[in-house]
Amino acid sequence: MNTINSDSIVDLFFQLKWNSQKAIHTDCFQANNVNMWRDILPPSLLEGLKGRGSGEGLDLIFTRGKAVPGFENRSLLQIKTNQFDARQFGSLLTDPRVGRFYPKGVLKDVAGIFGANMAPFRCVEKNNGHMTVDLNHPLAENDLRVSTIVGKIETKQIERGGTSIDWIEALTDGPGMQARWRDRKSEYLSDSAFLREDTAPDSRFYRKPRMTQHMDATALEMVRNTYGRFLQDGMRVLDLMSSWQSHVPANLQLERLAGLGLNHAELKRNALLTDTIVHDLNAQPALPFDANTFDAVLCTASIEYLIDPLAIFSEVARVLNPRGYFAITFSNRWFPPKAIKIWTELHEFERMGLVLEYFFQADAFEDLHTYSIRGLPRPHHDKYFPEYKYSDPLYAVWGRKN
Repeated sequence: MNTINSDSIVDLFFQLKWNSQKAIHTDCFQANNVNMWRDILPPSLLEGLKGRGSGEGLDLIFTRGKAVPGFENRSLLQIKTNQFDARQFGSLLTDPRVGRFYPKGVLKDVAGIFGANMAPFRCVEKNNGHMTVDLNHPLAENDLRVSTIVGKIETKQIERGGTSIDWIEALTDGPGMQARWRDRKSEYLSDSAFLREDTAPDSRFYRKPRMTQHMDATALEMVRNTYGRFLQDGMRVLDLMSSWQSHVPANLQLERLAGLGLNHAELKRNALLTDTIVHDLNAQPALPFDANTFDAVLCTASIEYLIDPLAIFSEVARVLNPRGYFAITFSNRWFPPKAIKIWTELHEFERMGLVLEYFFQADAFEDLHTYSIRGLPRPHHDKYFPEYKYSDPLYAVWGRKN
């Protein structure tokens, strides 16, 4: 069996697991063509992988400060609010929100920070013209479990130099941003958060069928895998904001898969649905179902269009059976005119934090999880290949009715 040595080029699948105070988080990353001699891995991971073959795995625990720089009090700064200036990034935002992330380059007159710095910092407090900012890595205070699965192994033919990649830095670029700062409420839901470019009724925008996808085939398979974590034969499931396809595992034998969407033609084309209803949630948040009707509610690539999400989360809790699942998946593409303003302003990982905030404020769910997967190859038949060689990222948040 071909095994890993210092001359190997290896595909590695990383799974990062960590906990915040109110949720469990799993962030996955596919690293292809890892150069075991040139690229950067923690010594314990590098040594642990040597001698392993394809399909074998390795689990390591990195205590806080070992995989990413640990928390430093000197990186928790109090500055004047007028030192926050987002105009150079094309934003008119002048009033930062507590709990939100921004690129460090918006900070003026802070030692060691330059205008082109896109690394994130967090606003954690505001008071009387001053603000406290956390410049630490979002995972600086977390213990991290990194599971690694070995994929294809090849032996390099010649070393021609080139750049080194820090794969743990790539894995941890984004994770952590979906959690609250020390369990303090994040200010996502203020002011104009739910304004949209197109304020016309959604029924007008979706009058004509839109047989489109906002994810490539690989990402959609990850959606099915995610839903397959908790869907079982015989369940009654609601596909919320449904369309011409439902992304449940093909081998499932559900008792019911009800589709609620905005276009009759799209719903009619969806062969998996047992029954359909055309309903505009933004016009009427009340769901047309009795209480305790469903074992699970799914929402795929649509959460970013809701203008009153807290009302919808309350309704979902009402129609779910006790311990029923509410699962939400999305990527980084959408219909721009209909997406809420806050969605377009957030980092991709922060959007999971926004959805978590919906769950927190609904106060009807527990066992909260977030999940992400990045770096998978885009299918060669996809219309965006080879312009984009990686699959669309997948982000998911789910919980159970308490």
